[in-house]
Amino acid sequence: MCGIIGVIGERSSKIILDKMLTAQNHRGPDNRSSFIEENISLGHNRLSIIDLSSEANQPFYDQKERYVLVFNGEIYNYLELKEELDYDFKTESDTEVLLASYIIWGKDCLDKLNGMFSFAIWDRNEKKLFAARDRFGVKPFYYHFSKEGDFYFASEIKAIHKAGVTKKPNKKVWASYFSFGSYGLPNETFWSSIEQLAGGHYIEYSNKKTKINKWYFFEERIKKHQNKYTYSEAKEKYIAILKDSIKLRFRADVPVGFNVSGGLDSSALLAFVNLEEGKDKIKAYTFYTDDERYDELPWVKEMIALTKNPLHHVLFKAEDVEAFSKNISLHQDEPFGGIPTLAYAKIFQESRKQGTIVLLDGQGMDEQWAGYDYYLNNTDSTIQGIKTSPFRSNVLSEDFKNSAEKPVYPKPFDDDLLNLQYRDLFFTKIPRALRFNDRVSMAFSTELREPFLDYRLVEFAFSQPKEFKIKNGVQKKMLREIVS
Repeated sequence: MCGIIGVIGERSSKIILDKMLTAQNHRGPDNRSSFIEENISLGHNRLSIIDLSSEANQPFYDQKERYVLVFNGEIYNYLELKEELDYDFKTESDTEVLLASYIIWGKDCLDKLNGMFSFAIWDRNEKKLFAARDRFGVKPFYYHFSKEGDFYFASEIKAIHKAGVTKKPNKKVWASYFSFGSYGLPNETFWSSIEQLAGGHYIEYSNKKTKINKWYFFEERIKKHQNKYTYSEAKEKYIAILKDSIKLRFRADVPVGFNVSGGLDSSALLAFVNLEEGKDKIKAYTFYTDDERYDELPWVKEMIALTKNPLHHVLFKAEDVEAFSKNISLHQDEPFGGIPTLAYAKIFQESRKQGTIVLLDGQGMDEQWAGYDYYLNNTDSTIQGIKTSPFRSNVLSEDFKNSAEKPVYPKPFDDDLLNLQYRDLFFTKIPRALRFNDRVSMAFSTELREPFLDYRLVEFAFSQPKEFKIKNGVQKKMLREIVS
C-alpha cells in the first residue's frame, strides 16, 4: 500500500514531483524515491508490506531498465503467478511479479491479477504510459490532462493540486451531492479538471493523447456463472473461495489484524480469520463511544469470547470529533461519511501505534448477498433507515440547484434486484466506502484489505438466484447459514 505520482510533459520537474510526494507522504513513510528523465517524472511513497528490503523500493525497473513501474496496492496471488512466469526474479516482492506479468502478458495480465491495485508503467523506448486500476476501484488513481497535453496522475487529489493544477469546484458534482446525495460517476470528482480512472479500466498515454478502455467485464462474467449450482453446491463452493480469499490476504511480512463490529459480516470475518494458523495471536479491533444506545461492543465481546482473539476496543469520544474531523477532511479531499468514518479512523491510528500495519474488514457482503433493506422493496433509495428525504434543495440558490443532475445508472440485467446490487457495487455504496476507507487507513500509514471483495466471491454470490440471497424476508440467507 503506497502512493504513486507521475507528470508527463514539459512541466515535469523534480520541484513539482517533490511537492506531490510530500502531499502524499502519509501513504508511504518507509521510502520515497523518484525517476526523472526528459518530460517524464514518476514518484513513489512506500509503505513496506511484502519484501521489506530496499531492493523492492519503487520506482521499480525491469532488468533491462526499459520499463519503470510505480504501484499502489497488493497482488495477493503473486506467488501463484510467479510459478507461471518464465522470468529471472531478483526480489521476493509482488511488485516485481506485477512488472514481469505485464512484460510477458501485456494487458492480458490484468485478468490474472487477484488484488487491489493502481499502477503505472512507463516504456522508456516507446515513450508510452500504461496505467490500470483494480476491478472494483479499491485503490485510487486520479489524473489531470492539461490543454497543453501534459498528464498528471496521483493517488490523492491534493497531490495534483500541489502540482499547480487550479483547485476549482466541479459545480455539477457538488450540486448533485446536495440535491440527490450523489458522489459523482466513477470517472468524476468534486474538483474541476481532475478525474479518476474508473475501477476495471486502463488508460494509455502517448504523444500528448490519452485513451481509456474497460478491461473488467463484470456483466458478461455474471451471465456465465448463473444457474449452475444447487443450493448445497453453491454453499460449498462459496466457502472454499472465502477460505482462499482470507488466506491470500494474510500474505504479509508485517503483523496482520482485523476490524470487527457486532454484525453478520464481522461474524463471517471473525469465523474465517480464525481458521488461520496462529489465530489466537491475531488482534481484533473495534471502536465504541461509551453510549449503550449506539455501541456494538457487548456483541463484539460475546463473539470474541468464542475465539479468544486479543481484542482492542478503541474509545471515540465526543471531544475527539473536532480534531478528527479537521484531520480526516484534509485526507479525504471530498465529502465523507461523517461520525462513523471518524470513529473508524481512530482504529487505524491505534493499530499503527501497536505495530499492526495491515487490517482486514468486512466490506462488500451486503452488495453481493443483497443485505440492504431496500433490496426487499425494490426501491431506488440509496439511503437506509429514513422515512423522509434528507435533502433540502430549497435552501440552494437557483443557479446552483440548476447545475445538479439526478444520476441515472445502467441496468444491464433483466432482474431488478441484480440491477440494484450492480448499482451499489459500481456506482454508489462500494465506490464511496472504498474511498472513505482508503483515506482513513492511509492517513495513519496502515493498509486495509477487503477479503469479501475478492472478485471471485463477488461474482459467485452476485450470480446466485434470489432465493439463495433472500427467502421469507430473511436477507443474506446463505451467508447466515455459513456463519452459523
